[in-house]
Amino acid sequence: MAKHQSKSQPSWVDVKAKLTAFDRTALLDLIHHLYAAHKDNQAFLHARFGLGQDVLEPYKKTIDRWLWPDVFRNQDTSVSKVKQAISDYKKAVGDPEGLTELMVFYCEQAAGFCRDICQQDEGYFDALVRMFEQALKSANTLPTNGRDGMIIRLDHVREISHAFGYGVGDDMDFLLAKYTRRSG
Repeated sequence: MAKHQSKSQPSWVDVKAKLTAFDRTALLDLIHHLYAAHKDNQAFLHARFGLGQDVLEPYKKTIDRWLWPDVFRNQDTSVSKVKQAISDYKKAVGDPEGLTELMVFYCEQAAGFCRDICQQDEGYFDALVRMFEQALKSANTLPTNGRDGMIIRLDHVREISHAFGYGVGDDMDFLLAKYTRRSG
């Protein structure tokens, strides 16, 4: 019979206490096992250390899979899995340009799927509009040369979204005007 612990769930504090007893070799071995255990751990470490050609690729694959599923294979969409992938990238690297790229890519994929497959899920549309706003906010933190390209891509998403109904295009019109006002 398993020993009953007074605490219901171990926390980071408990793990950290155990790790203090590890030497360098033991820590490397632990990280190696975590690396081998799951592709998400590999993506995290590759992104954190800037390894590989494109550290955004595994995150984009996840976004593509869950926002533009293969409907002929009865695959579903999952906004939560996509948001988790973006959050994982943010934790691994936190690079504002890469984060904005993932948000804009999310908008492009979601809008493309809706256009091509005639997606009519109001929750999916709401999530798209929320991500559109986050992407605009994030793009505005970038230097002009990075920001302008992102805004152009988001404007294209806005144009596509006018065909969806549910006020998606109108909401995006409002948000684009709100976050791209130019003084002058």
